[in-house]
Amino acid sequence: MRISTTIFLTDETISPTLLARELEQRGFAGLYLPEHTHIPVERTSPYPAGGELPPEYGRTLDPFVALGQAAAVTTGLGLGTGITLVAQHDPIDLAKQIATLDHLSGGRFTLGVGFGWNVEEAADHGVDWRTRRELGRDRLALMRALWSPEPTAYEGDFGSVRASYAYPKPAQKPRGPVVGPRTLIGGAAGPKLFSHISEYADGWLPIGGRGLTESMPVLRSAWAEAGRDPEALQVVPYAVLPSSGKLAHYADLGIEEVVLQLPPAGEAEVLRVLDDYAKYV
Repeated sequence: MRISTTIFLTDETISPTLLARELEQRGFAGLYLPEHTHIPVERTSPYPAGGELPPEYGRTLDPFVALGQAAAVTTGLGLGTGITLVAQHDPIDLAKQIATLDHLSGGRFTLGVGFGWNVEEAADHGVDWRTRRELGRDRLALMRALWSPEPTAYEGDFGSVRASYAYPKPAQKPRGPVVGPRTLIGGAAGPKLFSHISEYADGWLPIGGRGLTESMPVLRSAWAEAGRDPEALQVVPYAVLPSSGKLAHYADLGIEEVVLQLPPAGEAEVLRVLDDYAKYV
């Protein structure tokens, strides 16, 4: 099982370059970073975990800039987002960022896609909350048109692009309906989410990793109904607080990668936790 990590990198935490070097030297498989452009002070959206919103949410580094730094100081460390709020981006610009990062890193990028929880943040980006999932799906399809080997036009419900020359291309080769980097969709288990995963992703990024014994057979059924290769489905539990029993359970379910949560802290604290996690690697 590959052991990756995630962390809220901020202007007050360990740096991306130092963390990336330490992860690679210690044998960790990857680094995933979350995304929030801003957190409006006046908001009604409750924090999904309950209680007060932790301050790091409003201080996150841009994940693509930080992962670019991480890519530059490593050779094999996986690089991912957990998650990219695709609906909040211009898809033509985002397609260029992603393709550049995957190209420069030699195909090490994983695109974690999500639909968000902060209504006010999304609204400032002009996102209609009711249609954010459909908007995200449409924008990903537009990006894949730009990543196609030949100039390809796209006309969607929310946007379009002319057949264009758009380089670099992502280093990773197409996999069934998926063009571009490995794509995992985050979100709570349910028919709509599993339908989207089966249609246009490589797998699922379930936060916390709870309830997988019940939900994975449902996802596998939806995957099979979509005509996807059963061996190709990837489920990557995300932001997990580990224990030996929990990781053994994931292994029994056929899971091959787990993303462990690191604290949004300075160098000394983060390295202490990495030392503690070393037994799982």
